[in-house]
Amino acid sequence: MARKKKFSKGLTLFLAILCLAVGCVVGYVGAAMYGAASFKSDEAPAALVQGELQIHFLELGNKYTGDCTYIKAGDTDILIDAGSKTDSIATISAYIDQYVTDKKLEYVIVTHAHQDHYAGFTKRDGSLFDLYEVGTIIDFAMTNQEDKGESNMYGRYLLERDAEIAAGATHFTADACAKQSFDLGSGVAMTVLDSYYYYNEAHSENDYSVCTLFTYGDYNYLFTGDLEEDGEEKLVQMNALPEVDLYKAGHHGSKTSSSAALLEVIKPDMVCVCCCAGSPEYTKTDANQFPTQEFVDRIAPYTDKVYVTTLCVDYEAGTFRSMNGNIAVVTDQNGITVNCGSGDARVLKEWEWFKQHRTCPAAWQ
Repeated sequence: MARKKKFSKGLTLFLAILCLAVGCVVGYVGAAMYGAASFKSDEAPAALVQGELQIHFLELGNKYTGDCTYIKAGDTDILIDAGSKTDSIATISAYIDQYVTDKKLEYVIVTHAHQDHYAGFTKRDGSLFDLYEVGTIIDFAMTNQEDKGESNMYGRYLLERDAEIAAGATHFTADACAKQSFDLGSGVAMTVLDSYYYYNEAHSENDYSVCTLFTYGDYNYLFTGDLEEDGEEKLVQMNALPEVDLYKAGHHGSKTSSSAALLEVIKPDMVCVCCCAGSPEYTKTDANQFPTQEFVDRIAPYTDKVYVTTLCVDYEAGTFRSMNGNIAVVTDQNGITVNCGSGDARVLKEWEWFKQHRTCPAAWQ
C-alpha cells in the first residue's frame, strides 16, 4: 500500500502563508485592472431606495448584454423589457420582488422582438407573465419575426402575451397609443412617443422599438429601446422632445444609436447604459464593443455622468462583474440621486476599463 505523504507543521504554516500572499496579489491585480473589489452581479442596493419616482436599470445575471428597466412611480410598477436570456427571469424577479409586494405590474412595455429585450416574457410555464399579474401590456407594432408557435421565441412570446390578455390584461400596440399620456399617479406621467417605424417596414428590428418619455414635474426621462440613427432622426421630427435629465443609452451604447440628431435636442444630463462593457458578444473590434467609442465621443459634450451596469471580465470563461451594478435613479423633492447596487458609483470615465480601452474625449478631461 502506498504511504500517504506527511508535511511538517512548519511546512504547512509556510504554505498557508504563501497561499494567502498569492491570493492578496491576485486580488490586488484584479482590482487594479477592473476597479474595486468584485460584487455579486444581481446585488441590490444596501437598503431599498425610497422616492416618488424610482428608475432601476437591472443587471441580468449572466455575461450577455440585455435590457431590463423597472420603474416605480408611487404605487405603480412598470417593467420595460426583460432580457437577456430566459435564465435572467429569476434574477429579475428576485430584484423587483423587493418592491412589487403585491405581485402586480401595472404596465409592461416590450420594446421589440429581440431576445436580449424580451426573453423573460417567452418561457412557457415560468415567464414573467406567469409570475405577475399585468394590468396593461404595450408592445411593438411591427416586426420582421415570424410566428412559428412554440418552435421559436417570437411564437412563444405571442402565446405568453395572449394568455395574459385572456387573463384580463389590457393590450396596446405602440401605434394604437402613440402620443398618448398615461397618468401613473404621484405626479408622474408616461407618454408613448410617436415613431415612423410603428407604421413602416424597417431593415433593422431595432427600429421597431417602442419609445417612451416619463415626466415628473420639470424632470424628463427618455427611453428609446434599440432605436437606431434613422429612427432617432424621425423620432425628433415627429415629437416635441424636451431636454432630458436621464437618457437610457440607445442600443446599449452602440455606435448606431445616440445620434447627434437626437442628442442635440435632448441634451441629456445623465446617461445609463445597460450592457456588459467590453464584451465581444457581437464584435471582436474593441472600439465597437459596448459602450462604443463613437457613443462616448457623441455623448461627451453633454455630460460625463455616464453609468454602466456590468463589466465583462472573460467572455470565454463566462466571467463578469458589476461596474455600477443595478443602478437606481431616484427623484424626490430634493432632486435626483443615483444609487449603485455594487456600491461603486464611479462614472464611466473613472473606470480602469475605460482608461485601457477608450480614448477620453477632450470634454471629459
